Amino acid sequence: MSTQVSEEVREALHEGRPVVALESTIIAHGLPRPRNLAVARELEDLVRKGGAVPATIAVIDGVAHVGLDDDRLTRIAEDSEVRKLGHRDLAPALATGATGATTVSGTAWLAHSAGIRVFATGGLGGVHREWSESQDESADLRLLSRVEVTVVCAGVKSILDVPATLQRLETLGVPVVGYGTEHFPGFYLASSGEPVDWTLRTPEEVAGVIRAQDELGEPSAALIVANPVPVADQLDPELHDRVLAQGLAAAREKGVTGQAVTPFLLEYLTVHTDGASLEANLAAVRGNVRLAARIAAAYAEGGS
Repeated sequence: MSTQVSEEVREALHEGRPVVALESTIIAHGLPRPRNLAVARELEDLVRKGGAVPATIAVIDGVAHVGLDDDRLTRIAEDSEVRKLGHRDLAPALATGATGATTVSGTAWLAHSAGIRVFATGGLGGVHREWSESQDESADLRLLSRVEVTVVCAGVKSILDVPATLQRLETLGVPVVGYGTEHFPGFYLASSGEPVDWTLRTPEEVAGVIRAQDELGEPSAALIVANPVPVADQLDPELHDRVLAQGLAAAREKGVTGQAVTPFLLEYLTVHTDGASLEANLAAVRGNVRLAARIAAAYAEGGS
């Protein structure tokens, strides 16, 4: 595979120091310009402050990069032609010399390939509402059943079918733990109302689970660490439910289907909450990045 691991990331991995993978779709497609570049730099800085090395992942001119210098980070943030790349898109992107930002599945696969064990993101993809009609399910779920990466996230996007997504993760054998919570987070919301089977309360406990996965060996699977956005930073639940219901109705009325539904609803929430959903999203991402750095440090401390 045409993959380039940055010297900083390569040295950290070789020396057994903590590394945290970061996706790039939030930079290219999830935030308005020019704020997206400032946030990208901020997230990398949060990883460093947590004692780990950031490895933002993207594909540039047909080369998969694990760890971006500032010029490449800037290109991903400012180039409006940057594509969105899931795991299935990586081979065509490399073969055709494309440039793209990696989603959860694309980032998790490249992180796994590079030997990075901890990955921070906002929210996972999952099973879409009305799945029985659309058969629409994110590629994130199946991919996470195949890679040994710990994914720190704020649950799955609340526009999805959360109970069905949790059931699917169980079927695929992907363990899910709540961090400091007995309920699965709802992305913009601290709780989706759905329970989790396991609750961990320290980075050291999470690192212990990762080591136990190492000892168990096959079959490989990710570890989902569901870290809720702080209640003070969450989107008002009543506002969330009202605007989401309006957005779903608007999507049906406009005939929005398939892959277009998620970006439509996310944009609808941002506009009709006057940007409050975006701020809740960013609060969740920041918290996930901080926690991921602490988990990576605890894992490295105990020896891998």
